[in-house]
Amino acid sequence: MPAFGARTREAAPNADELLTELGGPSRFWRRLGTPALLAAVCLALYLYVRNQDLDRISQASLNADTIREKLIEHVELTFVSTVIVVLLAVPLGVVLTRPAVRRFSPVVLAVANIGQATPSIGVLVLMAITVGIGFDQAVYALVIYAALPVLRNTIVGLNQVDRMLVESGRGMGLSGWQVLRRVELPLSVPVLLAGIRTALIINVGTATLATFVGAGGLGFLIDQGIRFDRMPVLITGSVLTAVLALLLDWVAGIVEDALRPKGL
Repeated sequence: MPAFGARTREAAPNADELLTELGGPSRFWRRLGTPALLAAVCLALYLYVRNQDLDRISQASLNADTIREKLIEHVELTFVSTVIVVLLAVPLGVVLTRPAVRRFSPVVLAVANIGQATPSIGVLVLMAITVGIGFDQAVYALVIYAALPVLRNTIVGLNQVDRMLVESGRGMGLSGWQVLRRVELPLSVPVLLAGIRTALIINVGTATLATFVGAGGLGFLIDQGIRFDRMPVLITGSVLTAVLALLLDWVAGIVEDALRPKGL
């Protein structure tokens, strides 16, 4: 029968292998520590709200159905706007890196910079004035506000690809589309995914303002808490927004690691 010390020495490599498989200690804690921390925060929030003496206004805002509805609205706003940003900004970024139109990229980036430099509430109000209020109008504003990171990172990611690799691909007889698909896009994936991840988190935060144009979301709870001076409602809306942002950032980080080409 092996001694206790031998068992410990045998178990140690398994822990090392687990850390290696997960990408080292920092990535290990990011993958397993983040959801545990967020679960602890949600539990603390639940216990805090449960111990409060809630009046009718607070109860109406903090019942399970209302929170579920506003959370779903917030996720829908974030997801739809981010998908539209990717569908618009990535192809535009690809086009702006082609030699024939590359000279126009500074102008397009300047326009995108103006969109993000404008206060987010200003973009939402402008959309409300010009095209009305509602879910679609809030999505338009979120797309305008979050397009820059994806567009910029697409251009930067493609421009930083070694030109020798591009020329080698062309020398092998690949067409321009084949070089883009097989060489440029795979090598630009890390930078491109970082831009999408940034846009996603921007949309989570900005979507809290969508409640002011009739699009709902967790901003409803924050607004109710401020308007009626109900601190539990305000804290619940704020904490849930932060938890959602960190959770989506955690998921995006895992997707980014999974899609990153080996060796990059």
